Order: sequence, then C-alpha cells, then structure tokens
Amino acid sequence: MRYAVIMAGGSGKRLWPLSRQHHPKQLLKLVDGKSLMEIAVQRLEGVFEPEQIFVVTNAEYADDVAALLPEIPRENIIGEPVGRDTANAVALAAEVLAGKDEDATMAVFTADHIIRPAKCFAKAAQIAIETAESTPDALVTFGIMPSWPHTGLGYIECDQQIAQDVRNVVSFKEKPDHTTARQYVESKKYFWNSGMFVWKLDTIRKAIQAHLPDTAQKLAPIAEAVRNGQDYTAILAEAYSSLEKISIDYAIMEKADKVMMVELKCEWIDLGSWPAMEEVVDLDDQGNAIIADNHVIMDSFRNILVTKDDGHLLAIMGLDDCIVIHSPDATLVCKKSDDQRLKELVAAVEKHYGKRFL
Repeated sequence: MRYAVIMAGGSGKRLWPLSRQHHPKQLLKLVDGKSLMEIAVQRLEGVFEPEQIFVVTNAEYADDVAALLPEIPRENIIGEPVGRDTANAVALAAEVLAGKDEDATMAVFTADHIIRPAKCFAKAAQIAIETAESTPDALVTFGIMPSWPHTGLGYIECDQQIAQDVRNVVSFKEKPDHTTARQYVESKKYFWNSGMFVWKLDTIRKAIQAHLPDTAQKLAPIAEAVRNGQDYTAILAEAYSSLEKISIDYAIMEKADKVMMVELKCEWIDLGSWPAMEEVVDLDDQGNAIIADNHVIMDSFRNILVTKDDGHLLAIMGLDDCIVIHSPDATLVCKKSDDQRLKELVAAVEKHYGKRFL
C-alpha cells in the first residue's frame, strides 16, 4: 500500500514570536484562516486516504496535531521524544510503516510549504510514486526550477531527463552564496531542493541500515511492536535521544547510488520566514502584507504586519520595508533585510530571559 508521511517537527524560530516551542509554526493559522498542517493534509486529498497519512511531530505537539486533524487516526500521529532532524524522523516513520506493510511505498512531505494548485502537486506526487515503484532501487525526490538565486535553500544538480518531468540526480548542493546561486539558476541544471521524497520502504530501510546503522538498530524493535499491536513509546523514549542528529540529505541522499528527481511545476513557497508572507497574503495598495483584524496604516510601504490578537490594534505610520509581529507577550520589529538573522535574535532573547519567551 502507499502511505504519506508528513514531517512536522521543529519550532520555526524564523517565525518568532508567533512560532514558539509550545506552539510551532505548522500549527499557526496564518493562511486563509488555516494552519500549514491542515493545508499539508488537504493537498493530499485524492492521492492518499486519511488512514494512509501519518504525521511525525514533537511528542509535545502530538495531541494538538491530533485535535487539528480529526480525520487522521490518532495512532498515525507519531511523537518524537526529542528532535533528531529529518533522517531520524524518516527512519522512525519507516519502522512504524514496516510494522504494517513491509512492501509499502513511502512518500515523505513537509508541513511548512505552500504548494499550489493542488492538482499540479497531485500530478507530480503520482509521477514520483510510479517512478519509485517502477524503479524500486531508486530514491525519488522533488525539485523546483529556481526563479531567482535563493541563498537560503539547497539545490539539486541534474543531468539527462529520464521521462516526462523525471531527471537523473547528479549531486546535492548546500545553501550557496549569491554568486554561486546565480550560476545555478543560469545553468538550468539545478533545482531547489524541496525536502520531499518517495521511495519503496525496503529501499530506504536498507539505506538507513547502510549509512545510519545505529539508528537502524535502535529503532528496529518499533516495527516488531507495531506488528504485534504493542505500544512502542517506551522503546522510542529509551533509544531516540542517543541518535545522531542529522538531516536526510546529509545522511542518505548525498550518499545514495541512484537518485531521481520529479520536477514540481507549480508554485512552491517555503514559509520559513516572515518575508514569505508577501507571497501568500493579498497585499494592500501600499504593498503591505497584513494579517490583523484591526489596523490603521499611514504612509507605510512594503511591510509585513501581523497580529493574531483579535482585540489588538496595529497602528503603523511612516514605516517602510519592515516586519512588525505582535504576540501577547513579545513584539518583533526589524527590517525585512535582517530576517535571516532572526535566529540570532531568538538566541539573544534566550540568553537574557531563558525559555520564558521561546
């Protein structure tokens, strides 16, 4: 059977102060009154049934995710005791699925992107699934033809086209500097790395055994527990914190012998920072992206202005190219050009106040 796994861990520090450790970005209702988590599930409609969809998230968020997604069976919400990056999240989900169906096809999607239109995404997902099933020794990923030299994303280098919208992957490149990113864009051989994948379950488990043997060994009992209808929480609690914290790209994809890429030919927006809101929110006549029930804006242009407090008024005057984010206990004001430094600011907040505002 085919299964979808949505990775929904992380606290989203670059969307602070709304995104917090106890209420991460994927649960924030920022787009058309919906959370990124809800949108991620909705775009799987027609490709996967609800019982075929799993979510890997922080154990602390698991009940909130379950409440947000009542259509997903509660046992399909997998809670990580601690964050150990995407390689271990994939490995954990793979063992849970192995306990259900060792011949499964496993698709891995993210919970922090806007991908539209949904039909375009569904078509690409179907192509990737069919590619993984017809070429079971391959790991399949999704790439987006870059529209500008983004320095905050990884890139996928491809050569020949194998089939319609399917290419052979040569290498993965980490986040480049601006000059290198521009060269990538101009070459037409490089694609933005979406962080989404499809593979046969047996193939990814063998890759994990080869490149992350400690992870494979410590998580293997989970498959047996699921197979026997047993609770695997204790197994996970004992093993997970000792696993190496590493991404799926570093651990597996960059080392794999056979990788294919399906081109995602639709709008793909990484909502990893506040400036990205300009791409998903209707702008006012002055180019401001505003999420606020009550606001008065005077002589202010190209700002991102957000409050989720229904009774709060945002009054802005004479401000250009800035980010203003209000929450009940913290307010962020910075230039849009400094958005990539937000993690530094959050670290400084933690240094001064501990976990109080995180």
